[in-house]
Amino acid sequence: MQGSINSIETLGLLDGPGIRVVVFLNGCQLRCLYCHNPEMLNMKKNNMSVSELVSKIKRYQPYFKNNGGVTFSGGEPLLQSKFLLEVCKELKKDHIHIALDTAGVGYDYDELLDYIDLVIFDIKALEQDKYQQLVKHDIKDSLVFLDKCQKRNIPMWLRQVIVPGINDTEEYILELKEFIRKLKNIEKVELLPYHNMAISKYRKLGIPYPLENTPQMDKERCKELEQLLVK
Repeated sequence: MQGSINSIETLGLLDGPGIRVVVFLNGCQLRCLYCHNPEMLNMKKNNMSVSELVSKIKRYQPYFKNNGGVTFSGGEPLLQSKFLLEVCKELKKDHIHIALDTAGVGYDYDELLDYIDLVIFDIKALEQDKYQQLVKHDIKDSLVFLDKCQKRNIPMWLRQVIVPGINDTEEYILELKEFIRKLKNIEKVELLPYHNMAISKYRKLGIPYPLENTPQMDKERCKELEQLLVK
């Protein structure tokens, strides 16, 4: 069995606790207006076997030891759930901490979740109309995924990109706060300020950038909005 891997980042510090190996997988069903990895949207030819990926990850065990681990990101890693399941089975033989960075839109991932120690869940929007407008997909799949994580008591980090003119209001943040209040096992919530650094990627790929005229989110204002979540 092989997977379609776009890239592997070693010694990552942002995508989970401790030092991480971050594996970026190709393919995503969503078309987020602010996607910063457009080169990973479409599935590409499989290029790495289970044993090859496991071997590469384990090579960095001396660095992440028991304080870090591996994070699967993308794209959307849940589109390659069967491949990831076999990888995770091997990693768990060495008790490696496994995080999944996902929007929750994929296939056949129930068994995979049994091997996940942390879910980094990307919140897009809270209502169907806004979700559809933002990512061109139905919100139902992500909510089903979230419910399955809740039933398994999987620890979670929540992330939300804040985009000027779309969700940068106090009203939305308070709605988000209420949404989060109903969840359990939430260890961390991050509001990520929108940036347009992916424009060069879109131009290189020859595709239009959806938010061409949208200013970058002010980082200090984003921090102020984040404080509303903890008051």
